[in-house]
Amino acid sequence: MRANRRGLRAAIVGSVLTVGLLATLVASATIGQFDTTPGEVVDSLVRVLTGAASPSESRLDAALWAIRFPRALLAMIVGACLAVAGAVMQGVFANPLAEPSIVGVSSGASVGAAVVIVFGLTAVTPAALPIAAFLGALVVTLAVWALARTGGKAAVLTLVLTGIAINAIATAATSFLIFLGDTSSREQVIFWQLGTLSDARWSSVAITGGVFAVAFAGCLLVRGNLDVLALGDTSAATSGVPVERLRVIAILLVCLLTGVAVAFSGVIAFVGLIVPHALRLLVGPSHRYLVPLSALGGAVLLSLADIVARTIIPFGDLPIGIFTAVVGGPLFLVLLRRTLRGQGVRA
Repeated sequence: MRANRRGLRAAIVGSVLTVGLLATLVASATIGQFDTTPGEVVDSLVRVLTGAASPSESRLDAALWAIRFPRALLAMIVGACLAVAGAVMQGVFANPLAEPSIVGVSSGASVGAAVVIVFGLTAVTPAALPIAAFLGALVVTLAVWALARTGGKAAVLTLVLTGIAINAIATAATSFLIFLGDTSSREQVIFWQLGTLSDARWSSVAITGGVFAVAFAGCLLVRGNLDVLALGDTSAATSGVPVERLRVIAILLVCLLTGVAVAFSGVIAFVGLIVPHALRLLVGPSHRYLVPLSALGGAVLLSLADIVARTIIPFGDLPIGIFTAVVGGPLFLVLLRRTLRGQGVRA
């Protein structure tokens, strides 16, 4: 009976988020530096997608299809990547505070991407940026897992302190790379570290969308075992779950999601913390519902943050990471304090 209620609640939340996602897409394409209406946006979508017009037939269509739609879609995909990565990471580490930016995974991806930017490796292949970001995220994730786990789990304080150390090392490495770079690459890395979607293109959407589709499919396949993993390694192994193989697969999926997000949007913190926690309050802790709903919730959250980032200052485009940090930072402190109290640690 309880499972049926949770399923119904998840269906309602999913429906609301889906409607919100479509509304956010239209709003993101409507709101900007030149005036348009939701009706014109929908009309352009219908005409171009049905072949009645080309994306460059009018000034409005050209602006929508060259600038606004790619940016809106990239925001949604990156938000989905980060939120799903956070939900899966919390299951793997058995820790509610595990999140790519907190434990240093985003910083590791940032170092890999900074290497590509500073040394101009994108001239060799456009895939250099996401590959380097993935490798950086993978190295850091494996390091955090090796340093922070005890008995298959990562204690809250150990995980947070390990994340602080990893972030410090990654920041130092990125600063050194900035020092080595020329003026152009320095500015690119510095602005990119703050998180931005200003360089969104259809090629970026295609790459991030493709990687997300593959990684998300993998997350859907392992989500049931993540619930069993929450019972502990011994109980999970007794239930027939290949614990170590599951962790390796889940870590690779998290690195794919985080790496591609960081490669094309920079470091955007706390999305993987805010969305899963909000959804747990609504649908419970089951990854069966948490993983797919996190994708929808992350897409909506980052799209809304992007709208604020590019409209709060007239003719300005603030880094989107500022807004996620403003919301996520205080939330992290509240969750940390609550978690430590629950474990009997004075905070």
